[in-house]
Amino acid sequence: MTADPRDIWVYLAASPLVWLTVTLAAYAVARRIAGLFGNHPLANVVVIAAALIVAMLLATGASYQTYFEGAQFVHFMLGPATVALAIPLWRNRALVRRFLLPMGAALVAGSLTAVTSAVAIAWALGAPPQVLASLAPKSATAPIAMELSKSLGGMPALTAVLVVLTGIIGAVIVTPLMNALRIRNFAARGFAAGVASHGIGAARAFQVSEVAGAFAGIAIGLNGALTSLLVLLWLAFGG
Repeated sequence: MTADPRDIWVYLAASPLVWLTVTLAAYAVARRIAGLFGNHPLANVVVIAAALIVAMLLATGASYQTYFEGAQFVHFMLGPATVALAIPLWRNRALVRRFLLPMGAALVAGSLTAVTSAVAIAWALGAPPQVLASLAPKSATAPIAMELSKSLGGMPALTAVLVVLTGIIGAVIVTPLMNALRIRNFAARGFAAGVASHGIGAARAFQVSEVAGAFAGIAIGLNGALTSLLVLLWLAFGG
């Protein structure tokens, strides 16, 4: 007697390994698709992979909770990956010392602009305090942003969505924007991408230049630290 494929899928879907495999396979397919388009900014790997996973969930009727229980190992690895950002910082320490002053100025300007502009616009449009708190750390990398959101009384799940959207938008526009502004220095381009759009922007920067990717990684770590400091000040004087 032939087994019903739907019964087989119900059995397999209960295994965490299935959704971890789906996540990794979606990423591999997305990389392949992006490569076919010459890694064009619009062919963003994260967007393609997310679309494939969403399509899979809709097709199978699986809930997000079921998916996350299986793919949470990838979420767990965000923490070690963030800590590993110290590696490009150390490898490029000579360049960092050389550009310390302009990097510091860019970091402060970029971080302050990312936090204050988003919060100010949302506040002007009547967003409640919980949404403002969720929005404030959106330009920091996901594990840092979610913890900061929680500390501020925001919604970490909403912050995670905002972080991803920020990264995608930054990754899509960074190359054409830098070209339009005639910024040719890859260290500056990468640093700007890292400050504004964290890991997703850094991934795009690595596709363009190894130097840009390294400085994007440096920017992610430094921006996470500065954003954390800004949140502490918010809690001390504004909360």
